[in-house]
Amino acid sequence: MDPAKTYPSTICHVVAMPYPGRGHINAMMNACKLLALKSPQHILLTFAVTEEWLGFIGSDPKPDNIRFATVPNVIPSEHGRAKDFPGFVEAVSTKMEAPFEELLDRLEPPVTAIVADTFVVWAVGVGNRRNIPVASLWPMSATVFSVIYHFELFVQHGHFPIELSDIGDELVDYILGVSTMRIMDLPTIMYGHGRKVLN
Repeated sequence: MDPAKTYPSTICHVVAMPYPGRGHINAMMNACKLLALKSPQHILLTFAVTEEWLGFIGSDPKPDNIRFATVPNVIPSEHGRAKDFPGFVEAVSTKMEAPFEELLDRLEPPVTAIVADTFVVWAVGVGNRRNIPVASLWPMSATVFSVIYHFELFVQHGHFPIELSDIGDELVDYILGVSTMRIMDLPTIMYGHGRKVLN
């Protein structure tokens, strides 16, 4: 960030807050690059990440109207998060909100909108408290969204709770918009989230 730089009062200043994981950050950055190119003179995007993540992506090419800002490393390191994934999720849910709000207080020009990953659920509350509109970015495929959205159907069809080792090639053909698949293939589709859903 260049604190000495001045921006026109008409600029739309969007803060992007991705979930701190590679697939989420890549998806958010791609969305920000598309938005930045729409109106480079009128949109400023501040991409908020942890200090650790800035070290991973800080040198990646980006449009001039996207800048990075950091929150402290208040969550477990990316290098070890798989050892305690529930603890990592809990830390993102409980420890990042306050530093993010402090970041908003420091940013110039004033923030006019927030784009947050859907899994950064506290961002909506931050926006509501500050009267800043918040848009939610779903960074995964439509198939994953449909599976999660229609989760109650797994219960209705006796597929939850269930042990994957007990199901063989049983088919799921009742999720709207999703082709028939074996229930044992859902964890692969869910990129790990399915194991939490189905186990």
